[in-house]
Formats: sequence, C-alpha cells, structure tokens
Amino acid sequence: MADMSTNSAKILRRLKGLRDTLEPNEVPLLNEPGIWDGGQEEYGRRSMPCDIVITNQRVLGYALTTFPRKRLFLDALPLSTINTVSLRERTHEPIFRELLVSDGQRKVYIRAPRKQILVLYDGLRSAVEKTAAQEEGADEPQTAHQTPIYGKQDIRVPFERSAFTTALLFTGGLLFEILGVVAWVMTQSVQIGLPLCIAGFLAVSIAIGQRRQLRQKH
Repeated sequence: MADMSTNSAKILRRLKGLRDTLEPNEVPLLNEPGIWDGGQEEYGRRSMPCDIVITNQRVLGYALTTFPRKRLFLDALPLSTINTVSLRERTHEPIFRELLVSDGQRKVYIRAPRKQILVLYDGLRSAVEKTAAQEEGADEPQTAHQTPIYGKQDIRVPFERSAFTTALLFTGGLLFEILGVVAWVMTQSVQIGLPLCIAGFLAVSIAIGQRRQLRQKH
C-alpha cells in the first residue's frame, strides 16, 4: 500500500496538472510515454504523443503544454467499460508495438516501444481485473461486468505500406532534397542538383499519400 502511494505521488509530481483532471478517489497507478490515437482530431491530428496513465478508474492519454500557450490534451476510457485489450505487433515496424483498447463502442490505439507497451498491457489488465473484482464484491447491486477479452495479434502489413517505411521514405526524401540543393549550389550544375531535388520531392509526396491512406484505414 505504501509502495502504491509512493508511486502515485511520483506520478503526480512528474505530470504537472494531472491532479486537477482526476475524478474523486481516483489514484494513478503507472504511466509510460506513448502515442494515443482515439480517433479524434486533437491538436489538428489523431495521433497524440503523450503520457499514458493507468489509474484505478481509467486509462488516460494526458499531455499538458504551457508554451507558447497552455494547452491540455486529455482523453480516457473507464476501466469498467473496457471489454477488449489486444497487444498487436505490425510486421516491418521494429520499434513500436500497439495496444488496442475498446469498450465495444469506441477503439483506442496506444503505440509505444516494446518494453513500454508490455508494461502498459500488464498494468491495464491488472487494473481492469481489480475493478471487475471490486464491482462483483460490492454490497449494492451492480450491473454485471463483462469479462474483457485479452489477446495478442500479429498484423501483417505490406512493407511498402507500413508506417515505418513511410517514415523512412519521408525522411529520405527530405535528405535528397537537401542534398540536391547543396549540390546545385556547390557545383552550379542543374544536371547534378535537379534530379536529386525531384527524387526527394517525389519520395516526400508518396510518403504523405501513404500516411493519409494509413490514417483513413484506422
């Protein structure tokens, strides 16, 4: 109990403003950095880099920025409504893993490196199971809590369509454009610099198009 209180206090000190967003009797249990995709347009995009916080009541995506102006990102699912928790691994994406969390009406995708995603998976499963046990053991009548489905899933994505490849294509395209401009200036030769610039522009354009397709499929 003391360890939980100490860990909760550390989380509240580390995440400024989190205390003000918690509900009555809500206690943070763990947090890990990640990317939250709740299918909502926040900050002009669906995927939001933030802290993933698991409490005794909810799983939250939380981020508070104060510069250049104060902005709060907060999205959450109550533990009592969660009926699916799936750990997903996409082929050709060696860095990030994905956690699918759903309440039957809405799906939230949480992405993080393998170590962090496993911690979140275990922590979320433990928190959901404790919530279900508390509801079943309560004195007052409760609505039957549906036992969540836990699982692991391999998602095979064609290499040319994976998010990892799209990022590589975008980065490589920018580098080609920069090299093209530098070569053009250094050599004063259109024949050397222009092809690199064109190749970079095409790579960036393709990457942007693939990124839009990936977002639409979500």
